[in-house]
Amino acid sequence: MWSPWVRRSKASGRLTQSPSFSAPAATSAGGKNSHHGIGAVLEEQPGSGAGAGGGSGAGGKSVLHRARSTSKLRTCKSFAVAEEAAAAAVAGERRVVLYFTSLRAVRATFEDCRAVRTILRGLRVAVDERDVSMDAAYLAELRALMRRDLPALPQLFVGGRLVGDADEVRLLHESGELRRVLAGTAQAAPTPCASCGGSRFTPCGACCGSHRRFSEKTGGFRVCTACNENGLVRCAACCSVS
Repeated sequence: MWSPWVRRSKASGRLTQSPSFSAPAATSAGGKNSHHGIGAVLEEQPGSGAGAGGGSGAGGKSVLHRARSTSKLRTCKSFAVAEEAAAAAVAGERRVVLYFTSLRAVRATFEDCRAVRTILRGLRVAVDERDVSMDAAYLAELRALMRRDLPALPQLFVGGRLVGDADEVRLLHESGELRRVLAGTAQAAPTPCASCGGSRFTPCGACCGSHRRFSEKTGGFRVCTACNENGLVRCAACCSVS
């Protein structure tokens, strides 16, 4: 049951190291062992802070602290870059951006998304609708903007500023403030897009929507880099490519 290099002593119940795993002891000129074994290396020796040993221990701790600080700094920088990219994606002169989902898995969420889309269509404003269920990049943008792993849907942005979710949009619409918030925005086109029919996505022409391409060099199939995980590309006629 146990590995050949780990055994359990019946008397003490402790894990003991097999002699076959320990390194051979090398004797010095004085007859003393120069290698203390792996157990002595891993254990902290009290009183080793004096001399060269103490300096190396302090140096190791400082190096470890710097490595952790560097990793945290890299994480903060990467998050800041993602947040700036997401902010630039929704920013614009009176630009209306709506993050929603078309999946019916959660009925309440689907009804909220449909209600907000109906309200915006009734006001005849041009809306950049971003379906997170059709493209994972939209969900990554929303997470960076909201600073949450699971942001609520839908979320409406106007001119790069957050308006709110479905409840806030309903309140603004009922009070008449939503029309004032959307003042100055572009008007919606009278007819849907002729290329995608208003779905904002078209099948990838490079892989025909399969998200796989045959490589003659390797003799097998590779992931298509021209489309998203669903084999779709954003419509160039009605969507802005970020």
